[in-house]
Amino acid sequence: MTKTVTFAAVHFSVAFTVAYLMTGSVLVGGVIALVEPAINTVAYHFHEQVWNRIRNVQRQSAHHIVQPV
Repeated sequence: MTKTVTFAAVHFSVAFTVAYLMTGSVLVGGVIALVEPAINTVAYHFHEQVWNRIRNVQRQSAHHIVQPV
């Protein structure tokens, strides 16, 4: 859990810094730093679902291969 919290802090800091440097606005930097990780989390959820499906298809394919005797 500690690693997750520290990664979230790093992610927030990077998002804020980039947005602030690009816009010069603390408000915009803060909003982007809050919104971007939330959207990224949802995108990651769907990314994991796709990868899980790919793994399942690969496992099913591996089970259907006939091994020589």
